Amino acid sequence: MLNIFVKEAKIILVSVDYRLAPENPLPTAYDDSWEALKWVASHISGEKNATEIWLREFVDFNKVYLAGDSAGANISHHMAIRAGLENPGPTEFKISGVLMIQPYFWGEDPIGVEAENPVFKSVVDKWWRFVCPSDKGCDDPLINPFVVGAPSLSGLACDKILVCVAGNDILRERGRFYYQSLVKSGWKGKTEFFETEGEDHIFHILDPTCENSNNLIKVSAKFINSE
Repeated sequence: MLNIFVKEAKIILVSVDYRLAPENPLPTAYDDSWEALKWVASHISGEKNATEIWLREFVDFNKVYLAGDSAGANISHHMAIRAGLENPGPTEFKISGVLMIQPYFWGEDPIGVEAENPVFKSVVDKWWRFVCPSDKGCDDPLINPFVVGAPSLSGLACDKILVCVAGNDILRERGRFYYQSLVKSGWKGKTEFFETEGEDHIFHILDPTCENSNNLIKVSAKFINSE
């Protein structure tokens, strides 16, 4: 899927192999992702560990995008928030946008269709508690960016965000709510929303060549290449 996306968007992509839970409980994945972002930025000044020739010679660091699906979309959100507090690199390093595909956000209280399936809701609840040893449960700010104490969306360090959801995905309500909350948050950037009807979570990975996956990839590529 990533190869298809890279070809369509004509971009250089860095895929972060962050350490996984439960062997490495959260926030390890967030910390690894931040270190990866700093490593990418280190290629601007040619630091000792900046050894990737593709990044040194072919990247425009004024047009960096964070992207991910499911947990990766969640992590992209938190990286953009953290970048608003501390720049991961020199001033030439600029996060232009964030692409969030079927973002994995959740909460203790159900919203929308989540309330119609309490059994499935409890399963998703347990997923989070399994990977994140937090006394806040599913209202930890890492999984619920709208609880008291979570960083304001107005602090996102990018110019635009595209939120994509799948019409049959249990997480779709959270993606819609994120988009709606972002619009109302006072954030100065451009917000876009795209929904694929009739598909479930990470359908584009399970079948990257189907028509709906192709459409999602084209929308994502257009988002990255538009001003």
